[in-house]
Amino acid sequence: MTRQLHPLEINPKTGEPFLRLPAPHQNIILTPPREGDQSINMHHMNDPAIHKWLEGPPVPYLPEHADSWFQFVKGQSDATLGYLRKSEENFPDGPLQFVDACPVRYLREVKENGTDVLIGDLCLRRSPMEEVLDEVERKRLEEENAKKQAGDPTIQYAVGDWLAASHHGRSIMTAAVGLFMSAWAIPRMGARHVVAYTFAENIGSIRVFEKNGFVNKGLLDNGKMVRGEKKTLTHLEWKHDQDA
Repeated sequence: MTRQLHPLEINPKTGEPFLRLPAPHQNIILTPPREGDQSINMHHMNDPAIHKWLEGPPVPYLPEHADSWFQFVKGQSDATLGYLRKSEENFPDGPLQFVDACPVRYLREVKENGTDVLIGDLCLRRSPMEEVLDEVERKRLEEENAKKQAGDPTIQYAVGDWLAASHHGRSIMTAAVGLFMSAWAIPRMGARHVVAYTFAENIGSIRVFEKNGFVNKGLLDNGKMVRGEKKTLTHLEWKHDQDA
């Protein structure tokens, strides 16, 4: 394992980096996107039990949507891995370099025969500042936040996720968010301020974040429309000094 990929493990057969969830979910891993994920991702995004909680995906979710999304997330993952491997040449003895994304994001359940199946997604990105109600000010702060260099402790990140309906209610995402924050977001991205925005009625997602130390800041209505429906959001916030 190259030091700059720490704490990622490497699959000895495929060379793919991954993070493994702690027990009792050790059969769940986070990996980069893979060619072939498009069809299963399309299946999940067309499931009302998933897309009703998400702002982004169009409904119906078509093959061209799946392909476009795959190119985006694969490109981001490849770029992050490429930077880390280049950093290994430039900083073989450290220090660990900050990055602006996590190269592993897709949750996969590993079966007893060694195969695995895509069951979810978890990522951290620069925040869209949904809590700022004035549109002009929101855009200004979003652009200012986006310009900051990776590792800047003043960056506000936002976390997004989804999990296959078949795996709801097992605390999988709670464990995944906890691992993602402690193993990658904090040490490798320098994350010190992370927010989450859930649809107000998504009680399960709210609990996931609260169990990971996010503070429920209450409801916010910034005029958001999702597929023609007005949405009120729950704003959750985590700051590093809360756990210091």
